[in-house]
Parts: sequence; C-alpha cells; structure tokens
Amino acid sequence: MSGKGKVLLMDDEQIILDVTRDVLKFLDYDVMFARDGLAAIDLYKKEKAAGVPFDVVILDLSVPSGLGGKETIEQLRKIDPDVRSVISTGYANDPAVQDFSKYGFDEKLTKPYKIHDLKNILEQVMRK
Repeated sequence: MSGKGKVLLMDDEQIILDVTRDVLKFLDYDVMFARDGLAAIDLYKKEKAAGVPFDVVILDLSVPSGLGGKETIEQLRKIDPDVRSVISTGYANDPAVQDFSKYGFDEKLTKPYKIHDLKNILEQVMRK
C-alpha cells in the first residue's frame, strides 16, 4: 500500500466524491469510493478478502437512494468489529453526528470539509 493509508469514501453526491478524492490523493492517501452503503459494504468485503483492507471508511449520513451511513456502519461492524470510521454530513445537528460513537463511528466530519480538518480527523482515527 502506498501513501499514508487506504480510505473508502461513500457519498451519493458525485461532486463530493470527486473533490474529496482529489484532496485525499493530494494528502497522499489511496482512495476508493462508493455511491451508497451496499456498494461500500461490497467493496469493503472484497478488499478485506484480498488482504488489502481499508484503514478508514468515511460514510455519508444520508443517501436518499440507498443505505446511509448509520445502516452501513452497522453492517461493516458485523464484518469487521475493528473498522475505523468517520460519519460525514452537512447536518451537524443529527443525533448520529452529535453522539457519533453511540452509532458506531470513531469521529465526525461536517461538510463542507476543510483540508486540515479532513487530514487531522483521518490521522486521529488511524491512530486508534
């Protein structure tokens, strides 16, 4: 694995995927992405089985056309109880953001991200 780590980014908005992917690559992370929770779960399973697991997953809270972050992290925790995860949303007042650890997340990121916040959160979560 090259870079500082491998990140799975799940978001239903293409612009978020594109911009965040570019920022993560700039920060020297390997990044793969999914548009919804089912795709994220499948990709997580595939990479784990191949022996190249993700170091961190960033999951969007709300995905209108599929599984959102809360449902996705529940499934990922069943696959890998040690998954390191960040909930991502523009809804800072949602209970899953306010009390993210209760929902199975290690940290939170509020959209729009600032580069230094994204970097610091990832470094913090990867140290856990």
